[in-house]
Amino acid sequence: MTDPTDKTRDVFAHHPRDWRNNHYVYPVISRRSRGLSIGVNLNPDRACNFDCIYCQVDRSLPVTVRDVSIDRLQEELGDMLQRATDGSIFEHAGFGSVPEELRRVNDVAFSGDGEPTTCPEFASAVEVVATGLRSYQLPDVKIVLITDACYLMRDHVKRGLALMDSCNGEIWAKLDAGTEEYYQLVNRPNYSLDHVVQNIVDAASVRPVCIQSLFMRIDDVGPGDFEIEAFCDRLNHIVDAGGKIKEVQVYTVSRDPAEKNVSALSDEEKIGIVDKTRQRTKLNVVGY
Repeated sequence: MTDPTDKTRDVFAHHPRDWRNNHYVYPVISRRSRGLSIGVNLNPDRACNFDCIYCQVDRSLPVTVRDVSIDRLQEELGDMLQRATDGSIFEHAGFGSVPEELRRVNDVAFSGDGEPTTCPEFASAVEVVATGLRSYQLPDVKIVLITDACYLMRDHVKRGLALMDSCNGEIWAKLDAGTEEYYQLVNRPNYSLDHVVQNIVDAASVRPVCIQSLFMRIDDVGPGDFEIEAFCDRLNHIVDAGGKIKEVQVYTVSRDPAEKNVSALSDEEKIGIVDKTRQRTKLNVVGY
């Protein structure tokens, strides 16, 4: 169980997406990567397939940028990679207190204010990131796609995934539920849970994927045993259907959620879900 010290807890909670007036690229010290994650936000328009009750994106704010300019993305990423490799990023407010052991570039992550694969320029954006990492001689830095997994079977997304496969890529596919009822409650999606699982199976049959699962209390009640059993059944189905799962990441709410009746699980509740999932699936399950 990852347990950040008090020294790093505030750093992990610092997730600005408006860094230096950038449109698309922002730096984050990630508790999961244990280092600097360079975020790429392909959804300044906040387009998403989900409307999760725990989401921290404020969709009441006016949208100022709607499209993705590949040229500007390339410029912003180059500037960020320069600052990350020469260390000057850690001279900026919010990053000066980052401990020495976390001052490394761990990944470039497609994340942000929506679902990255809804962006028509997704494959081109992956190519920009791959080229940038080669230019700064960072072959070990991962390219991560954090996704709701609704579009993984679409052609333009598969082109981007193939590029990621050749460049140390990794898919973090979201799966927050085992039953359709709980999925509808938590994710408020525009696709069914079966559709999501089918897309994960398709992607995971080509390369191992990570499953990213957030559990929480709703009206001060966590997910019941039946829901966690159903969640384990979904994971087992993915494996039985030929999908490869590298890791299951179980975590809980860490920032202000969209809905006021959502709150974090206790450490004991989180550990219980990790232990049960590990026992039922025999997968590598990690709590954050």
